[in-house]
Amino acid sequence: MIQNQGAWEPGYIRLSGFSDEAADSFKEQLDCMEELGLRYIELRNADGVSCGDFTPQQRKNIREMLQERGIQVSSIGSPIGKIEVGEPLEPHFECFRRVVELAQELQTPYIRMFSFFIPREKDPEDYRNFVLENLFRMKEYAEKENVILLHENEKDIYGDTSDRCRFLMEKLYGPHFQAVFDFANFIQCKQDTWEAYEKMKPYIAYVHIKDALMENGKVVPPGAGDGQLRKILGALKEEGYSGFFSMEPHLSNFSALQYLEKNAQKRVTEMNEKEAWELALGCFRDILKELSWEVQP
Repeated sequence: MIQNQGAWEPGYIRLSGFSDEAADSFKEQLDCMEELGLRYIELRNADGVSCGDFTPQQRKNIREMLQERGIQVSSIGSPIGKIEVGEPLEPHFECFRRVVELAQELQTPYIRMFSFFIPREKDPEDYRNFVLENLFRMKEYAEKENVILLHENEKDIYGDTSDRCRFLMEKLYGPHFQAVFDFANFIQCKQDTWEAYEKMKPYIAYVHIKDALMENGKVVPPGAGDGQLRKILGALKEEGYSGFFSMEPHLSNFSALQYLEKNAQKRVTEMNEKEAWELALGCFRDILKELSWEVQP
C-alpha cells in the first residue's frame, strides 16, 4: 500500500474530512474543524463554490486562511469524472487542469475523482473504451504535473462495482493513479464490502469513512451500518496501512449535497451540519479506540 505525504511508520494514520459538510462558509468550516481537533481537511466546496471553479483570488484566500489556522489539505475532493459520458469533454478537462493547479498551490498530492456517469439502462461495458481513454489522458497529465489521482467507487459511474474498480486499477494503477475505498458507496451498489476490500486492497491509498444500510442505502453513523468497518479497518491495520481516514458524514442536509449525487434525497434528520459531523467523528474515534489505532497529529 501507498503511504501518504511522507514516510510514516506502518499503522500510523491521520484524520481528515469533508469540511463543507460542516458549513457553507469556509471560515465556519475551519472553525468547526478546529473545534473537532482536526488538522486536515478534504477540500470540496468553499463559500458555495466548487473547488474546480475557484478563481485565482479565491485560491489565494483559501491558502492564506489555511496557513493562518495551521490546517492542511489531505486531498482535493474534486468533481472530476462526474459527468455523463456524452457531455463535452474539453470544458471538463479545463476544470481538471484548474483542480491540478489548486492541488499544487495547496501542497497536497491527492485529487479524488471518478469514472463518468453511465446512462441508465445501458451496459457500462459498452463505455469501457471511452472511460479508459479519458482516464488514461488524465493519468498522463497527473504524471506530468506530479499529482496522484484517487479513483473513488461511486454509484452510477463506470467504476461503481468492485469488479469494474479492479479492472480500472489493473489497467491504470501506478504512482499517479490509485484507489479510494468508500464503504457506503459499495453498499449502495449492493456490494459486500469485505468482498470489495479483498479485490481492492492492493490499490487502496485513501479511505472515506461513511457507512450505510444494505436494505435501503441510507447513510448511517460509522459502525452502525453494513459496511463491516471494524473488520475492514482491522484488516487495514494488520496490512500496515498508513495514511488518511477522511470523514464524509452525509448525515445532514448540507448545502452542497444536491450537487454531489444524482437524484439526491433529503436526509430525514433533525441534526444540523455540525451535530452530524460530531456524531460521525465520535463514532469513528470509538472504533479506532477499539482497534487500538493511534492517530498521528
